[in-house]
Amino acid sequence: MNGNAMRIALFTHSVNPRGGVVHTLELGGALHEAGHDVTIFAPATGTATMFRETPCRVVLAPVAAHGNDTVAMVATRIDALKKALLEDGASRFDVLHAQDSISGNVLAELREEGTIGGYVRTVHHLDTFANAQLSAWQRRAFIDADTVLCVSDAWTNRMRDEFGIEAFAVNNGVDVSRFRSCGSADVCDRFDLRSKPMVLAIGGIEERKNTLQLLEAFALLRATHPHAQLVIAGGASLLDHDAYSRRFMTRAMELGLHIGDAIVVTGPLDDAAIPALLQRADVVSMVSVREGFGLVTLEALAAGTPVVVSRIEPFTEYLDERVCCWAQPDDAASIADALRRALHQRGGIDFEHAVPALLARFSWRESARRHVARYADHTQRLLQALGA
Repeated sequence: MNGNAMRIALFTHSVNPRGGVVHTLELGGALHEAGHDVTIFAPATGTATMFRETPCRVVLAPVAAHGNDTVAMVATRIDALKKALLEDGASRFDVLHAQDSISGNVLAELREEGTIGGYVRTVHHLDTFANAQLSAWQRRAFIDADTVLCVSDAWTNRMRDEFGIEAFAVNNGVDVSRFRSCGSADVCDRFDLRSKPMVLAIGGIEERKNTLQLLEAFALLRATHPHAQLVIAGGASLLDHDAYSRRFMTRAMELGLHIGDAIVVTGPLDDAAIPALLQRADVVSMVSVREGFGLVTLEALAAGTPVVVSRIEPFTEYLDERVCCWAQPDDAASIADALRRALHQRGGIDFEHAVPALLARFSWRESARRHVARYADHTQRLLQALGA
């Protein structure tokens, strides 16, 4: 470790494969490779372990299963992470960096108590909660932070315009080699994914992912591609999406699209399955109505698969018609048309020049470098505050 190395604690809300957790693990690995001492903290139920290996030290905070009580779940995870950090020695870290509202509240509490001087918080995106306590926790996690980062300009602008917070954009990354190597083909056999063409959506059935509108678009696509199959992969979430899921299942039945045949819902998958699915798919749909960045777009392109993407921020910041097929997320016909374009000569996407140039802009090494620059500014400001 060199003389400029930092002791960095990264916090994430889960051990499951969600975008923010992937970001934490990949960022931690890149910081470790750059010579920094990185510890990753995450809550875990039972014997669960981190879904992907990492060269970083990992501290898992044990928590009990929470059922469908989201408030109780968040409170339990805040307490567990706080206990784990205190037992590990919160004061020994140069940087404490929360990637979510749960760990952000842990650090906000410790900051208020005087145990730590301050913390960094990355806002990937914000959710809308009907519950006042969940809303208050979400707000406190970034309002009390000393440094706020976002993974897109859209969210830095929103933090400024809505909350008066000067946030800084730091890029996501993509491990191109991971999505070009052979994944576990077992997943295709397990779910009998043999139909052509295959439309893939990753992230489960969620309102934010716009899965119901994708379903309507898929029904329209089947008019011209009667053997098409929609595969919805993943979906390990701490939030309760059961009501939306039931609406999806009901609507699929009304459309005559049978689950297990025309539509396959895999649920959470092992890590090796995702590259295999991305490579097997004929098109990947990312028609979300709200994203912090939308890392799946880069992962799909790295796997050599065309993508259909919502023409909204933050996607419009880094994608264009050379690397994706645009769709209006509130219009099923627009999504269906984009899927058809993507299936015809791969949507005209320039996989020879434009896609490699795009992927080259987003590396975890560059992300780590930009994080370290923000960390250095953050620690300097904390030292100055102590001196004052």
